[in-house]
Amino acid sequence: MKNLYVGNLPHSTTEPELRGLFEAHGAVERVSIVTDRETGRARGFAFVEMTNPSEADKAVAALNGTDLGGRALKINEAKPKTDAPRGGGAGGGKRFGGGGGGSRDDYQGHARQPREPRW
Repeated sequence: MKNLYVGNLPHSTTEPELRGLFEAHGAVERVSIVTDRETGRARGFAFVEMTNPSEADKAVAALNGTDLGGRALKINEAKPKTDAPRGGGAGGGKRFGGGGGGSRDDYQGHARQPREPRW
């Protein structure tokens, strides 16, 4: 069993269409097109699980870079998910808000000055 990542998919790609593409190179166990949780729209990539690892390698060699719906497919062996934080970079995966803005809590620790009535 080998799991393949298929990237740069047209958003209109269907599971049967993708299955047919890969079945030309061997037995396909499962096809899952990744969709956006909120909109339900395809996110442009999928995973194809093939029964025979050597057939999967042949499919990668044959289909990687081929055109589907005007887009060049990016196909490689799927890497298992790691527990590392997402959104790498120097921030350790933490997201920091943009500059400026600020909020009322910016002056924590300072006594709030009473205001004069406006009338």
